[in-house]
Amino acid sequence: MDSKLPIEFNTNSGATEEAISSAEVEINFTLPEEYKTFVRRTNGGDGFLGENYLILWTVEEIPTFNKEYQVNEYAPGLILFASTGGGEAYAFDTRTATSPVVQVPFIGMDLTSAKPVAAGFAEFLAKLAGCP
Repeated sequence: MDSKLPIEFNTNSGATEEAISSAEVEINFTLPEEYKTFVRRTNGGDGFLGENYLILWTVEEIPTFNKEYQVNEYAPGLILFASTGGGEAYAFDTRTATSPVVQVPFIGMDLTSAKPVAAGFAEFLAKLAGCP
């Protein structure tokens, strides 16, 4: 039996450099390079990575959703970029230079509820997909 978990992820066309730059200006943060490399090829999407459902927002949606969820007020230092499709979001933790990925609930969002997920974006995707 194959031990690999299925990946059924719907993707969008890649983001433009202008869209990436515009988002960075709006959120006042330089997105991690491995994330930018990814969105240049696949600007958001949704589906299953292994057993985990992921809604990866487009780079254009990041500033809007961070404003709507009032992240600067409730969890300053986090930049939300995706959700579980349920009650939790994934964010870059900008309070450290490496910007690790954390998971935080939409309701009750604050820095004390942020749980570490991965050291970086590539590791985050690999963990969700069930890769060692």
